Amino acid sequence: MAALTSLPGGARLVAGLFDHPRPPAETARRFGVAVPVEVARDAIRALPVQGAGVIEIGPVTPADVPQVRRAVAGRRCQVIVRASTPEVAAQLAPYADRVVTGDEPDLIHLVDPAIAPAAAALADPDVTVLAAPAVLVAAGPGWFQRVIEAVTPTEPPGGLREITADPRRWPQWWWGLLVGLGMIGAGLGAALITIGPLLLWYDEGYLGMDRRHLDAVNRNLAPFLQHDRITMAGTMVAIGVLYAGLAWGGLRQGWVWARKAYLVSGLVGFSTLFYFLGTGFVEPLHTAVTVVLFPMFLLATWRRPMPPRWRIRPEGPERLRRRALIGQLLMIVVGLGLLAGGAVVSVVGLTEVFVPTDLTFLGTDAGHLHAVNPRLVPFVAHDRAGFGGALMAAALAVTLLSLWGWRRGESWVWWSLATAAAAGFLPAVVVHMIIGYTDFVHLAPVYLGIGLTALALTLARPHLCARR
Repeated sequence: MAALTSLPGGARLVAGLFDHPRPPAETARRFGVAVPVEVARDAIRALPVQGAGVIEIGPVTPADVPQVRRAVAGRRCQVIVRASTPEVAAQLAPYADRVVTGDEPDLIHLVDPAIAPAAAALADPDVTVLAAPAVLVAAGPGWFQRVIEAVTPTEPPGGLREITADPRRWPQWWWGLLVGLGMIGAGLGAALITIGPLLLWYDEGYLGMDRRHLDAVNRNLAPFLQHDRITMAGTMVAIGVLYAGLAWGGLRQGWVWARKAYLVSGLVGFSTLFYFLGTGFVEPLHTAVTVVLFPMFLLATWRRPMPPRWRIRPEGPERLRRRALIGQLLMIVVGLGLLAGGAVVSVVGLTEVFVPTDLTFLGTDAGHLHAVNPRLVPFVAHDRAGFGGALMAAALAVTLLSLWGWRRGESWVWWSLATAAAAGFLPAVVVHMIIGYTDFVHLAPVYLGIGLTALALTLARPHLCARR
């Protein structure tokens, strides 16, 4: 991390990736860490982006003076040098913000990683609180973020009482919730259409065929379209669940990271409308959903975040926190895997359209379908590429929610991920079983995703769903 933050733009990249909040102004310059000389250079480069506003180096001996001078060059934080002798103090005074040679009553060195002692110490405006190395060894650099959140002044949590009759005065989280509910409704509607008529009037108009003609071309073609569209519908419902969770549990509470996660995922999801440039088929229903929901999405994400309203719960048993960290890692792996899968499906949908197992199930090839009707393959391509784009949007929401939202007592995070997983994975498995498309290689990523998600959420549940 120190090497990365030393590169041009590296500090901004790390800060954006981990989304650590800035400490309140009154504590920014009196909260940090004490480190030995041998890691001072890396600490000064890496820890300020984690939330450390001051770093103490020491004890510094005469032999350490050149190394400390190199370490503090180009620093982005305050530096306190704990000198072993008055001579060392005199040599380093021009290079540090403060030099001390003995115990100072205004410098508190914490050895307990519990958040409560740090927050209590920072309540005194006349002291500087420094974490001992053992604290970060035990808790990780995310400790700074958890302390900053604990000492940030917050307002009472908002709720539906904030909703007025004037939509222009609605808070941003309400618009975010509406987008989520809209996506859930659109996904359920798409599922009902797929289970029922499968093709709407504009589908038949584009193809010049109805379902009977599809069956005449290939008996597995209609079931294949159903499996694509049911999987897509489940992904839409999963996205809606994640967006509703981010709105209610994140935006409403003033979490800045929730707005970023919502924005990144939504920009990818809504931009998939332009996949029609590659497939040649413009679906009116997809366009209508985008036209209705995108303005709400902008109202939810392009306004200033709500004021902080979160509630910080005690850390709880360390054993459960560490189990939850394993679950967090697994969920991030699942999210990144889904992102890669969505990218692959999008590329395949916009190019080859079918994978080998698809053609085995259909018992034909793309050339034969094209010969029967030149619009059949572009029609399938629209569904396939659209699913890939939706999967990427869901994957980004899962990844960023897991990366940034893992806190004790935030049960909405657990329920959002669990419900989204059920909506995304289960319909995909069921429809494959129903139509007989059960190739293990084709379904292996789904089985792996289900297993990792179930394990991750099982490990994390006691921590995420903890009560006061």
